[in-house]
Amino acid sequence: MSFPALLTRPGPNGFGFGSTAERVTAGLDLSGKHILLTGANSGLGAETLRVLVKRGATVYATSRTQARARATCQPYGELAVPLVCELTDPASIRACVADVKSRGVKLDAVIGNAGVMAVPQRETVHGIERQFFTNHIGHFMLVAGLLDTLADNGRVVMVSSSAHRRPPPGGIQFGALDGYGWYAPWLAYGQSKLANLLFAKALAKRFAGTKRVSIAVHPGVIRTNLVRHMAWWVVPVMRVIDWFVFKSLGEGASTQVYAAVHPEAVRLNGQFLVNCNVAQPTVHARDEEMAERLWQVSETIVAALD
Repeated sequence: MSFPALLTRPGPNGFGFGSTAERVTAGLDLSGKHILLTGANSGLGAETLRVLVKRGATVYATSRTQARARATCQPYGELAVPLVCELTDPASIRACVADVKSRGVKLDAVIGNAGVMAVPQRETVHGIERQFFTNHIGHFMLVAGLLDTLADNGRVVMVSSSAHRRPPPGGIQFGALDGYGWYAPWLAYGQSKLANLLFAKALAKRFAGTKRVSIAVHPGVIRTNLVRHMAWWVVPVMRVIDWFVFKSLGEGASTQVYAAVHPEAVRLNGQFLVNCNVAQPTVHARDEEMAERLWQVSETIVAALD
């Protein structure tokens, strides 16, 4: 069997590399479901929003500004609710949580999709390296704030990445979360994606014995605006192998949509999904001690934020 054929071969559940978000939701009626989605204005978020609304879900679609959130939701009418959530701004996150709570709804899923990737130079937000704060701390604060609104059988889906396989040596750099002394764009991105996985794992442990589910996913390699920080030569080189490397937006959004709404995913608490199927993350990502330490450190960071 050829390499492309192996890559696109469906997994045990019948879905795989080439499955789209529309395909994994085919036949599902999501009417009455309430789902919060971060980073809904572009890329995977925009496709996730489109498909969930198409299936009848009400999506609370967050963007960094009110104007962007409204423009994103305008085509979908009442099924798309614009919310502001700037993941580097604690006040914005708290306001988003308060907004959701004021609506009196129970969330059937929260999808942590927003993120930044490979910021060229080390930057800090509230003393924390920017990618780690945006991709992990911001989502940690948002999800923790929303747990009271999560349905008894609700799901939390964290969009991680295969980049979690390339964090700094030893995994999370607890002693240098500002990135000082070790920062490199892709190492920092890998650390933040490892944090997404560890957060999902620690949350799954807290969901044990309930009907709630916490899942981490790798969407695949998709040409979205996240690539804006790549070196000038990377994207042209990747386009040469586009036919077996890049996914379409529909294919990329499939795994997070599957995790959030497919009936079969209710059994996948604590799992890591790739191409809509269970996959094995790295040793660091399975480290329960590291996951618990990250949870405690994250709580400490959040508690200290103005």
